[in-house]
Amino acid sequence: MSPPLAVTLGDPAGIGPEIITAAWSRRAAGDPPFLVFGDAQTLRRSGAPVAPVGSPAEAADVFASHLPVIDMPLPEPVLPGHPSTSAAASVTGWIAAATRSCLAGEACALVTAPISKAILKAAGFSHPGHTEYIGELTAGTPWSGERGPVMMLAAGNLRVSLATIHLPLAAVSAALSLEGLLRTARVTAQSLTRDFGLPRPRLAMAALNPHAGESGEIGREEITLITPAAERLRSEGLDIEGPLPADSLFAPEIRQRYDAVICMYHDQALIPIKMLDFWGGVNLTLGLPVVRTSPDHGTAFDIAGRGLARADSFIAALRMAGEIARRRSH
Repeated sequence: MSPPLAVTLGDPAGIGPEIITAAWSRRAAGDPPFLVFGDAQTLRRSGAPVAPVGSPAEAADVFASHLPVIDMPLPEPVLPGHPSTSAAASVTGWIAAATRSCLAGEACALVTAPISKAILKAAGFSHPGHTEYIGELTAGTPWSGERGPVMMLAAGNLRVSLATIHLPLAAVSAALSLEGLLRTARVTAQSLTRDFGLPRPRLAMAALNPHAGESGEIGREEITLITPAAERLRSEGLDIEGPLPADSLFAPEIRQRYDAVICMYHDQALIPIKMLDFWGGVNLTLGLPVVRTSPDHGTAFDIAGRGLARADSFIAALRMAGEIARRRSH
């Protein structure tokens, strides 16, 4: 039997506990079993029939009737909708423990519930988010191919990878580099083959400026960075178009020409994903020895504990993690 998925609880004051509970309640035949790294009492309050386990190997035996949990208790209770920095060390500890379990082969993939970057930062956490933290946790592990982490969002037949992630818009241009664009595209292409089973992936590279810079009249990043990157990648044998104007790149007819887009900044990538499938998008971390997915939304403190949160994106993340783990194991 394959190892289970490792799920992290996320911020205990957010909607993580309830979407995890809902995902377990809505499990279907063929869905991979999972266990949670987190606070068992928080999950009990969300209505989950919790079964503490000592290791991931025990998860499959109880998953049909109970939600298996590696219990790593909070130092003090946290109420839904009331985040606290007192939980920060637990939140990052759950991620680290689940990642170690994946690296050891005890779990087949990592699925993370949402965290609050602001709360973690206030507690001294130095990473911008999950992507970069998991990249550091796996840094010493062997990996064949171009190394990530690269952030991808996927919904339906649209996949987008980000050249920059959580930056102010004013900082994006300075953060772009030729090497960064090359790495993002290479990691994306290898993941499309390794994780999605596409032997000849087709990529598109989005422009940064309106009208792809209008031949330098309204921005020169396309001339100085993006076009040279695309030309270099084509010389390496990658099938890549661009830079293409982002205002038309995501039309249904144009999407048929590629398997993924390299986007220059956060909202350029996430707006089309959420327009296409607001409830079912999945966040993936590419280019690491650990398979990692998450829902494409945040902690939603404003509705936490009120029974309003939808688990669709989290369920999609669980299923995609299981599919990718199966492909990597063959």
